[in-house]
Amino acid sequence: MKPHDRPLLQGELRLAGRLDGRFFDLLAALALTGSLQKAARAAGYSYKGAWLVLDAASALTHAPLVETTTGGTGGGGTRLTAEGQALLQAWRELQARHAGFLREQEAWLAGQPALQQLLKRMSMKTTARNQFSGRVLNVQAGPVTTSVRIGMDDGTHITASMTSLAAEELSVDLGQEALALVKASEVVLVTDFGGYRLSARNQLAGTVSRVQRGAASSLVVLTLPGGSTVTASVTNDAVDALGLAVGQPATAVFKAYAVMLAVRG
Repeated sequence: MKPHDRPLLQGELRLAGRLDGRFFDLLAALALTGSLQKAARAAGYSYKGAWLVLDAASALTHAPLVETTTGGTGGGGTRLTAEGQALLQAWRELQARHAGFLREQEAWLAGQPALQQLLKRMSMKTTARNQFSGRVLNVQAGPVTTSVRIGMDDGTHITASMTSLAAEELSVDLGQEALALVKASEVVLVTDFGGYRLSARNQLAGTVSRVQRGAASSLVVLTLPGGSTVTASVTNDAVDALGLAVGQPATAVFKAYAVMLAVRG
């Protein structure tokens, strides 16, 4: 399964609040091998840990789930009791029902495009603190580099610059949904331009809404007029020098090359 094909809804099934998939992997392996040592290894338990979890489960069910046999042609071993077999079968049935329920909810979600797209954006995992969702408004392709302008719902515009080869591989097109990713360390905060103009394509004016001070650096959050936020990683010396505080106007500045563009595959 490709990463972008992963289901948007996931849920963990547990019985009695503590018997999870790993525990039932242990029961299944035990039923298959007849050896607690082999079953424990297959389910990721130590031998002692497997006995402890089986004892705890037996206390919940008020009946032993496994029994040991000695001697005989097979040399003895460990097997599930009738109660253990019934519990394993019930788990398998519940798993099938649970998977069916999730599929039904996925089908319902498919009919809610706005919510579906929101969850898809949330499912992307990245270290970039700034993630702006919007649609491609303009594509200026050149022989070497391509400039892509993205518009957000709140009216914010962000420009990304990349190699034309990268833009071609992404199949960037007008109206396409896209994410603009910007690392906090790439954002420069300006409180006074002093009459100068900067060459950076992205300059977002807003108000400081949070200053989270660390040992050597701070995370400064700027809230833009439309409600979006931009986070910058700033040294504590710079915070003190600029006198950054909540309520202070500032502009988040970052180069177009600092913007990573993500589109649906």
